[in-house]
Amino acid sequence: MKFWKRGMALLLAVSACFTFLTACGQTEAAGDQLALAVCVGETPATYDPIYAEEPGEQTVLNHLYENLMRLEQDENGQTVAVNGAARSVDVKENADGTVTYTFRLRGGKWSDGVDVKAGDFVYAWQRLADPAAGSAYAPLLSIISGYDEARASGDMSLLGVAAKNNSTFVVTLNGQYDWFLREVCTSIATMPLRQDVVTRLKQEADQANAALSDEEAVNRWWSDPTRLVTNGPYVVSAREDTSLVLGENTAYGKKLTGPTELTFRFGDTATAQILYDQGVVDALWPLSEEQMAEKKAADENWQAEPVLETYSVLFNCARLEDEQIRKALSLAIDRSALAELAGVTAQAAAGLVPPGVPEGKEDFRTTGGNLLDHDGETYEDRCREAVELMQEAGYDRGSDLSTELGAPEYLYVDEGANAAVAAAVCEMWNQCLGLRVTPRAVTKTELVTAMRGGEYTLAGMGLDAVCNDAECFLMDWMTGNQNNFLHYENSAYDTLMSIIASAEDGTARMGCLHDAEDLLLEIDCALAPLYTTGTAWQLRDTYGGGFRDPRGWFDFRGVYLKPVTVQ
Repeated sequence: MKFWKRGMALLLAVSACFTFLTACGQTEAAGDQLALAVCVGETPATYDPIYAEEPGEQTVLNHLYENLMRLEQDENGQTVAVNGAARSVDVKENADGTVTYTFRLRGGKWSDGVDVKAGDFVYAWQRLADPAAGSAYAPLLSIISGYDEARASGDMSLLGVAAKNNSTFVVTLNGQYDWFLREVCTSIATMPLRQDVVTRLKQEADQANAALSDEEAVNRWWSDPTRLVTNGPYVVSAREDTSLVLGENTAYGKKLTGPTELTFRFGDTATAQILYDQGVVDALWPLSEEQMAEKKAADENWQAEPVLETYSVLFNCARLEDEQIRKALSLAIDRSALAELAGVTAQAAAGLVPPGVPEGKEDFRTTGGNLLDHDGETYEDRCREAVELMQEAGYDRGSDLSTELGAPEYLYVDEGANAAVAAAVCEMWNQCLGLRVTPRAVTKTELVTAMRGGEYTLAGMGLDAVCNDAECFLMDWMTGNQNNFLHYENSAYDTLMSIIASAEDGTARMGCLHDAEDLLLEIDCALAPLYTTGTAWQLRDTYGGGFRDPRGWFDFRGVYLKPVTVQ
């Protein structure tokens, strides 16, 4: 086998409430009692783990529930997986190529005093995998044996998860996935849930909705977070429209090392900054573009934290079948110019896998190097190469291709810099290739529907992954994958990904991952990555111990008050 090379109204409201908020929300310590207030997102749309997609709501759930494993930072600042609800884990490689993980639970309790059982994980994971639930995070479990069969039949008992007894949870994977413990077993979406609690709260919500009109019937099982039964270090003790107070879960069974009270204030970037400046909160996310620009100007070595997403042009390979045309379209893009449009933290994409994805102790993007030339000084040379490729494909000018494709459109969701980027990309194709493409804004639902059904030619979309591993950025493009919006098919690529899934040698696995990315981008040009972005947050310098998970949410359970140094 051949392998390739590697707002103002809100301001007035906040100001009016300042006296009250300062009195009840400011961080303070009394003896070993620490109260911390933070603002890391707007009011959560859900407290259901399988639907939580925004960093703010994921952060709340991260403190309410505890998964089998959890991530923490070691003394070197490295993020490592440590035991959470699991006391230990054993791994067994089976003769048929599957791998079985056996978790023995530590004997923790739910906040109502009931034991945390293996069946709670079985229920939660089957619920996540169920296609009827429609969770965007269901693919997290696609590496588990029986996943496809379970989803096809609707019989979740076919999913390879089981409770051997109340304290032993068994998972069988369909191959070697060394990111399973680090990513799947620490995810918000795979947190345990009590079936009896969810059922009871859902019935009560349905009864409440029955007394309301259809427009008013908004109650969900999680709508009153003070009634949630959780197994993490905190429980919800109070809530308001714009805040949530978490107190210690005395049934947790582990010593609480951080704040005994954690208050979440909800609001947009401007609100978070106001609350921080007034001393109401001591941590905020995200910093504004202006603040990040100031940090960058003050310190040339300052770096934003990577966002695990690459904004890309997706080609419908079923319509744009010739890889020469796709390569010409990619070469005609000035990625450096687009990055300038996208914001202060944006960087021209060097590949599909963004910075921040680990390769051992290194960074996958750093070790893999640049697969895409984004040097602005060589853009004209790339345009000439693009024209030559179009001619080799039988098109003297792009107008011929435009006619053949029937006035092609570039679909995108109008948020952030997407509209400016869409207009710029289409103009680059016109100037360089004479190809007329019309940018058209659509909703997120419309975009996904069009791509899933193959009813598009070109589209702009941020590509992320359910896990922080290079494999997760690449596995969607295998033939037949339900999320293969490219409609890309290559048996060599499928074989590479299969080898990766069963690889026992970590170095060989990483080599194959680089080969797969190279095949996808350099050889077949199935998509054109444009740029990546970063973000930043702030914890007042009198505190330490908080960190941001690379996937986006925050962990404040280890925050402490720094000792005061007397001069």
